[in-house]
Amino acid sequence: MRMHKPDGPLKGKVSGIISSMENSSSSTPFKAYLPAFLALLVVGALGLAAIFFFTLPTIGPRWLFFFCIVLFVSGLFLPVTYYLNLRFPSDPPAERHVIIRQAIWFGVLTGALAWLQIGRMLTITIALVLAGVLVLIEVLLRLWERSRWKPAEPGA
Repeated sequence: MRMHKPDGPLKGKVSGIISSMENSSSSTPFKAYLPAFLALLVVGALGLAAIFFFTLPTIGPRWLFFFCIVLFVSGLFLPVTYYLNLRFPSDPPAERHVIIRQAIWFGVLTGALAWLQIGRMLTITIALVLAGVLVLIEVLLRLWERSRWKPAEPGA
């Protein structure tokens, strides 16, 4: 199969954009996140499976359920937050702990929504307000990080 090469004003620029995204020095490859991704996903999934198959719904396993939900959903959303930070870069660039923290926010949101649903207290309004509060917290944290960021010295 033959690929079409762009002519005109895009000639040579398309491959430049793609190679600059792949070889960006400010972005960490996803391989660096693989241990965290696998640990969160596997521990969360095995914990949920153990809770579902081997426990009764008493208070201890219920809290363990929320903990495993947070781990599992954080693992699921780690590649999503990595891609979003790669696709929409910020200044300063998001570091490893920021991307993991953003994935954990998704897990915390899911755990809180599950907790509210078990008590039959969850509504769309509450879910949106809770999501909005977590987004606001993340925005304020990123603003604080931006105020403390110092760019690297040229030639250092």
